[in-house]
Amino acid sequence: MSWPKNSPQRDTDAAAGFEIADDFSPFKQRNDVFTRAFWDAGVRSKHSDAFFNSYRMEATPRRGAGFSQRDFALRNAAWLVSDVISDRNAATGEREGFQAPIRSDTPVAPDKLEIEDTAEMSAEIKQIAKFFGANLCGITDLDERFLYATRVDTRDMSEAPNTLPESLHTVIVLGHEMDKTLVKTYPSALAGAATGREYSHEASIVMQTAAYIRNLGYEAVASMNDTGLVIPYAIKAGLGEYGRNQMVLTPEYGPRLRFSKILTNMPLTHDVPKRPGFAKFCDICTACADACPVKALPFGAPEFGGENQSAIKGVKKWTSNAEKCFGFWAKLSSDCAICMRVCPFNRDFGKWRNRLWRALALSRFRKLALRLAKVPERLKPDTWWAAFRAR
Repeated sequence: MSWPKNSPQRDTDAAAGFEIADDFSPFKQRNDVFTRAFWDAGVRSKHSDAFFNSYRMEATPRRGAGFSQRDFALRNAAWLVSDVISDRNAATGEREGFQAPIRSDTPVAPDKLEIEDTAEMSAEIKQIAKFFGANLCGITDLDERFLYATRVDTRDMSEAPNTLPESLHTVIVLGHEMDKTLVKTYPSALAGAATGREYSHEASIVMQTAAYIRNLGYEAVASMNDTGLVIPYAIKAGLGEYGRNQMVLTPEYGPRLRFSKILTNMPLTHDVPKRPGFAKFCDICTACADACPVKALPFGAPEFGGENQSAIKGVKKWTSNAEKCFGFWAKLSSDCAICMRVCPFNRDFGKWRNRLWRALALSRFRKLALRLAKVPERLKPDTWWAAFRAR
């Protein structure tokens, strides 16, 4: 499947909060900062090499609590299932789930299930996704603007065609909650286990849900970070709003989610974008930008463009300095996510007090909610381990 470089505005853009300029063009995945760390001398360094090597226990800096061999061991074990999937076709330059869609192990059934009620089928697919372990599920159209213009051949980091079956028209977006207690320990290698566990979870969940659809006679392509930008699809599917911290803020889990997607030709009813007020709160809140150690997050209003090559051009939004952000990750030899930890919406909404605060924050009384919000103290990794052992 090939797409034109530009496409017209969509009717849902205003509802999703998208402002897209006429000079917008799809993003080339080769320019994401993680891929650049393999080919761009301006991003690659001894720290970035150590960062990637640490996921194979080849470089495990021991800098005290949260960065011990045990912490790295747990983090890397959490990534295992995702690693197995992403490595299985590395010889052909396809790092599945990251620089290439996940190859299907299930053929499309020759007999198609007849679908008379698309809304009913959509509800079923959402239940199936949750049966396999997804926490959220939304459905939207396959908006070609957010597919990558090209993917990456990981053998030499060159551009490769981002080809897909021609029949695809719908995107199913799955949300996966990260462990809220581990998130409290960011930044640490220990906290990275929350990230790795959900990548492994989402790999199996997205493959199983796609297999179900294929067993019903419809095309389904399982996808994680590959193929297209998942954040715009999550917003279009009504799962949340884009925040200053570059994450989708959701009513159920705040920013504490990873997202995956399935591209399909199954006839389904699409969800509508929702804007409950997260972005309006971010307009007055700078907790994430204040807490960023390298000041990679913006303090001002959303703008068109971005500071560097890894920024998406032609979209009005808050944009981070990806090079500063990744540079800090590389020095840690693990992901950071302080911006997730300190977000006022990073709460347990199972508690009535937090639901009450959320209602206030999403209302015209958001300034009062901001004054009432307290940045939670970081949980010490040793405290997490002690509680874990005491279970």
